[in-house]
Amino acid sequence: MGTTLITGASAGLGMEFARLAATDGEDLVLVARRRDPMAALAAELSARYGRRVTIIEADLRTDEGVRRVIDTIVRDGIAVDTLINNAGYGLYGNFVEREVDGQLGIIDVNVRALTMLTHELLPGMLQRRHGRIMLVGSVGGFLPGPYLAVYYATKAYVLSLGEALSEELRGTGVTVTVVAPGPTTTEFQTVAGLGVSRVSKVTPAMSAPTVARIGYNGMKAGTVVVIPGFMNRLSALLISAMPRALVRRVINVLQRRR
Repeated sequence: MGTTLITGASAGLGMEFARLAATDGEDLVLVARRRDPMAALAAELSARYGRRVTIIEADLRTDEGVRRVIDTIVRDGIAVDTLINNAGYGLYGNFVEREVDGQLGIIDVNVRALTMLTHELLPGMLQRRHGRIMLVGSVGGFLPGPYLAVYYATKAYVLSLGEALSEELRGTGVTVTVVAPGPTTTEFQTVAGLGVSRVSKVTPAMSAPTVARIGYNGMKAGTVVVIPGFMNRLSALLISAMPRALVRRVINVLQRRR
């Protein structure tokens, strides 16, 4: 038993990761912008599993929000054994037509906050010679993504960072796992303004509980890269064998709204 910190814990995969960790007997630190869904989840998990649940309301697009998470952990003397960097979002549309502040916000959450929290919590894990870090990426991290260009680019960073850290930390007792889902039934499409694209026809969305369970089990096993779903794994394999120019054009067609 220990303590698991989960970002993006107010919906979707974040909530499912919290339920899995509580089932494992973990105390929880839940982080998100919306307090009410986290409070309801905390009440559910405390009643069912008797675990301590700390809620931190924070906007991870800002340094202030990230510092609030770190300061709360230090103030309360919480030793985080498992960090699940789940928070992230994207915005659909032509890069040049989207406001730059929105694009930078994606980078702030998907890259900057993830990096800061990992860097802050890793030393304690190394000192205790035990810890797990999950970085939630995407199958999109394996390829360029027209109309979600910045989102896909941030997930390529997450994939590269996770694989590199897993090598740096070999033999330390700390593992790093990148979970790279494909389409998943969460709030992502609504927040991104994605609508209906041909991607949904090629790769049907998986349920959030299923994706979370596969990713969580992979993290516990110390697997470096976990791609939930046969079609998603096949897609990643095929992409690696295709010429990049062809990949760009195929994704361009699939990503367009019908």
